[in-house]
Amino acid sequence: MNPAKSYPIILFFLLLNGALVAQPVPAADENIPYLMTFGGNSLTSWGDDDFCQIFFCVIPASQKSPFYLRVYDPDTGGDLDELKGSFNTVLSFSVYGGTGCWTDTAAQNIHLNGNYKRGFQITSRSFGNDPKYDKQWFSLGPFNPSEGEKAERLGGFVFKIIAQGVSGDDGNIYRYFLSSSPSANVAVEGANFFTYKYHFRLPDNQKQICQIYPFVDDRTISFKVLNFDWDNDGLIRVFSVAKNGLPCSISGEDQWAQNQFPVVPEEKNSSLEIQFIKNQSLQVKNNNVVIAVLNQYGVSMPFYVIPIGGVPVYTPKIRMK
Repeated sequence: MNPAKSYPIILFFLLLNGALVAQPVPAADENIPYLMTFGGNSLTSWGDDDFCQIFFCVIPASQKSPFYLRVYDPDTGGDLDELKGSFNTVLSFSVYGGTGCWTDTAAQNIHLNGNYKRGFQITSRSFGNDPKYDKQWFSLGPFNPSEGEKAERLGGFVFKIIAQGVSGDDGNIYRYFLSSSPSANVAVEGANFFTYKYHFRLPDNQKQICQIYPFVDDRTISFKVLNFDWDNDGLIRVFSVAKNGLPCSISGEDQWAQNQFPVVPEEKNSSLEIQFIKNQSLQVKNNNVVIAVLNQYGVSMPFYVIPIGGVPVYTPKIRMK
């Protein structure tokens, strides 16, 4: 399935939500503290199934001035990152544009295969253990918006960001921000981030609830929610206009779990909300997890940092069929 043909109404929603501005990744509303990627020689049992995280960003066609991708705490060392013995991990951050960087679906698959680095590499920077980057922002860029892959249905140009563990076995904890400034977080109006497979760190605070927002297009009749290495850290529930917290199976260490759910007409062309509710009786710290959602064809569904159409609100009068 060609993703350029899968979202005929996304541009409508982006125009409808014209006040949208690029948020940090993870977004404040998601309540997720950090993204997570382990070194290429790590064990998957630490909560990262492939040591690679791929995000995309949409820059609106109206944006003419350059922009920057800012990375918080890009090195692997210091208080935030997850130590395994001694810090020996190198992580690369690469930005791609041009034809195929998004429309080649290899970068959307749940497992790495094919040419997931399709497009042209605009820039790349690798980080090891370097204290000067601890809890600091580093800016990649500037990028010309027209360097991205043109996507008319998304209303702009798409760039691909690959964070990949090159070597080592430690966990790198970081965040992104799309900015019009190289030295401060100044939002790019109308921009949005999305991914097809979310690798992240859950908060340690048991009172915190996290959520992410996959988008259901008009061709979806059912979807599967997959989670990896949940480690008994509470509950996973699915919400929508028609689903009021349906529970998901929980994965064990170094294992995947999945559940399939039907889609009713009212859920099409809208976002779902997947909530992650911490274990209330046992505190699980430094829990790293991976989440993906597939449609009935096995095609990955996108998670938008700013949910398309807004956060779903359950409507009791809508019944699942």
